Amino acid sequence: MKYIGAHVSAAGGVFNAPKNAHALGATAFAVFTKNQRQWNSKPLDEETIKQFKQLCKEYGYLPEMILPHDSYLINLGHPETENLEKSRAAFIDEMQRCQQLGLDRLNFHPGSHLKKISETESLARIAESINIALDAVPGVIAVLENTAGQGSNLGFRFEQLAEIIEQVKDKSRVGVCIDTCHVFTAGYDLRTVEACDKTFEEFDSIVGFSYLKGMHLNDSKKPFESRKDRHESLGLGEIGIVPFQYIMQDSRFDGIPLVLETPDDTKWAEEIALLKSFVK
Repeated sequence: MKYIGAHVSAAGGVFNAPKNAHALGATAFAVFTKNQRQWNSKPLDEETIKQFKQLCKEYGYLPEMILPHDSYLINLGHPETENLEKSRAAFIDEMQRCQQLGLDRLNFHPGSHLKKISETESLARIAESINIALDAVPGVIAVLENTAGQGSNLGFRFEQLAEIIEQVKDKSRVGVCIDTCHVFTAGYDLRTVEACDKTFEEFDSIVGFSYLKGMHLNDSKKPFESRKDRHESLGLGEIGIVPFQYIMQDSRFDGIPLVLETPDDTKWAEEIALLKSFVK
């Protein structure tokens, strides 16, 4: 079963996300559980939690169909102790919010070394941060998102994701989200069926499909191996439509949230219908 949706708005309260997803014809969705550009947000109140759970039940959204995303401010590989601790505390708060809402995974960008420490040391800090969060909050999977490799961002190579996972104590509570735009601009081709075969075989051999807990389906404004993170609507960018047909027809991508982060939200219902049409 393919779970297909988009990263929907939670304006007015996170409980609005299931309704917004349903209006698009989505069978999955991503959401921020708090303002993604602020460190602090007021705690979730009981009424908000109750309404979110009720609407998920009403519209048929199970935890495995939902991929919450953490704040963009968090850097779990930060080279400076004070900022690292601030990021870890914020990440634990995000994990707790997921737990309160009955969600079983949290998607996040691994982190950046900011050119102040080595890549290896920063990757170790990310893994340590995950271990700390998993100890603090039961029942939620930490889902690493591959990056485009802009600046000093880590996680753009499958080997980096594998290096983090290797250092996580509880392997059952760590996973990966593949962003198609990021993977393409990081240097993994997706433009043909043969290229998709090669890229996903490489992912499976280095990381493993057992760790795949979600995907972001985006075309790219920027060219192959540009290391730039600029999303485009499906079929209108440098990648083209082939990988989205490929993913919809491959059972390895069943049972996880497959969510759009394409820039034109007025096209989301159309894009979701298109993706559904590719499913055999």
